[in-house]
This record gives sequence, structure tokens and C-alpha cells, in this order.
Amino acid sequence: MEYVRLGRTGLKISRLALGCMSYGDPETPGAHTWALNDDAAQPFFRQAVELGITFWDTANVYQNGTSEELVGRAIKRYSRREDIVLATKVRGRMHDGPGGEGLSRKAILEQVDASLTRLDTDFIDLYQIHRFDSDAPVEETMEALHDIVKAGKVRYIGASSMYAWQFAKLQHAAALHHWTPFVSMQNQYNLLRRQDERELMAMCHDMGVGAVPYSPQGKGRLARPWGQQSHRSTVDHVVQSFDSPLDEPVVNAVQQVAGARGATMAQVALAWVLRNPVVSAPIVGATKPHHLPEAVAALDVHLTQDEINSLEESYAQHGPSWF
Repeated sequence: MEYVRLGRTGLKISRLALGCMSYGDPETPGAHTWALNDDAAQPFFRQAVELGITFWDTANVYQNGTSEELVGRAIKRYSRREDIVLATKVRGRMHDGPGGEGLSRKAILEQVDASLTRLDTDFIDLYQIHRFDSDAPVEETMEALHDIVKAGKVRYIGASSMYAWQFAKLQHAAALHHWTPFVSMQNQYNLLRRQDERELMAMCHDMGVGAVPYSPQGKGRLARPWGQQSHRSTVDHVVQSFDSPLDEPVVNAVQQVAGARGATMAQVALAWVLRNPVVSAPIVGATKPHHLPEAVAALDVHLTQDEINSLEESYAQHGPSWF
């Protein structure tokens, strides 16, 4: 495993992050039906520790809080709290009422305490706003985030998937009032979805904000030949949003490069994301035993310029597929 600093901070993270959206109680209301319960998920946390993946990312809304509970237990079983860089998120709906959703002061203060309880920890290393909230004044959001940092509940703050102008408003409010700024951006970024390169990721590069992108393998579409399905892709409407015919030539290019190299398609797709200097650590999900070792091996896949050109030449921008 390689280790890097998150953006311009002094925080050292593993070059890959363990994405925990796949873990939690699949029977809880609002859960992903393909999520792994506690018993099925534990081997992946143990495997992550063995491979040196110490950066773990979850969210309060993943399986209605049960992902956070599972992550908290896994840290105690397989590692030490001091050795894990723990990230979670706030914004999505957890319950009815003014504190159950959004980025108001009330919601942030309520939800950070709820996450700390579920994670069974005294602090969160990276607390991320889970999308922009147009109903909350940016000053209210940023001041509340600053206050939970000052209170010691959170070490750093990050953001996730939004337009560059929205991120600029938030960062400007922080700078204007001398509040805590965002140090990371968790956005969707892969060979099929590159719309953030020109504005949001360019802004992150200029400001020293580290990117921790999700879906580096395009929800699995870049990890298998065009047309092949997984269980998740047959039931997850987010994955199904990656079914545009515009994506087929890109997937085919990944397959060709992987075949010529003797690598897997997943490794080629991940290696392409890793080469971007803005990227601190892509987030990798794991639901099968080979997923994490395969991702770690991608750290040794260094693409040539000719390979990069062949992977990029068929890309067609067709807008955000999810947020």
C-alpha cells in the first residue's frame, strides 16, 4: 500500500479508500437490497486492514445508519481507532423533522452526534457534506461545521458531488469568516463520467483540495465487457444510469488495453483515475474476495500515453448520471 497526504493537509491516508456503502442491514427501510450484512461484510474489513487500506468511508444514510454501526464494530475487531482515517457524511434524510435532513445548523449538530454514537467513537476524521443543500444558507452550514471542528468532534471537513459554483460559495464563506474550509471533494469520476474535470476538479487542484472520487470503475461497468451484468446492476437504478450506448466504445477500449497488458479491466480503469494529480485516494467498494487485492495491484499499473489516448478518445460528455 502507498500512503499520501489528503490534498494540502498533513493528514496521511492510504492511496485507496474502502467504500462502505455496500455494508449494512439490507432489510432496514431505505437500504440497498444488495448490501452485505454484518457477518458477510466483516471479511472485507479484515482484508482491508491486512492490505493496509486505512482510509474508510461511509455515510449516515447508508442502510439507514447501520453501515456506520458496522464500521464502528469493525474498527474495534480488526484495528485501532488511531490507525483508521474514518470518514462519514451528512445531508441525506434520516428521519422526519427539522434535524433529520439537510445542512441546517440543527441538522448538522444533531446528525454529527448521531453518527458518533453509531460509530462508537469520540471523533470523525473527515466529515463530509453529502451534496449541496439549496435550502440552507451557506453561512449557516459553514459556521456549524466550523463549530463541530472547534468542539473536537470532527478533525477535517469535506464535500461531495456538486457544481463548482456551489463549492466556491461554500469555500468563500469559510474564507470570509475565517471558518474551517473544505479539504476534500468526493465526486463521481471515472472514464465514463468526466464532466467535473473542467470546473470542479480544476478548482480543487487550484485550491489544494484533495479528490477522493467514488465510482472509479463506473459502478462496475468498466470492470467487465459491455453487456455483462452483475447482481447489483440488475437491481440498482443508479448502476443502470450507466447504460448509455455512448459509453460502449470506452468500455471496449478498457477491455482492449487490459487484454494487451495482461491486467484486469478493473485495474486499468482504476489506474486511469489514479494518474490524475488531483486525486488523493479513489474509493473502492468490495463485495467479493478478489476486489480489494485487485485494486491494490492497480497501484502498480502505470499507463503509457498511448494507452491513455486510446482510453480517452471515445469519451462523449453526456452530463451527470446521478447527483
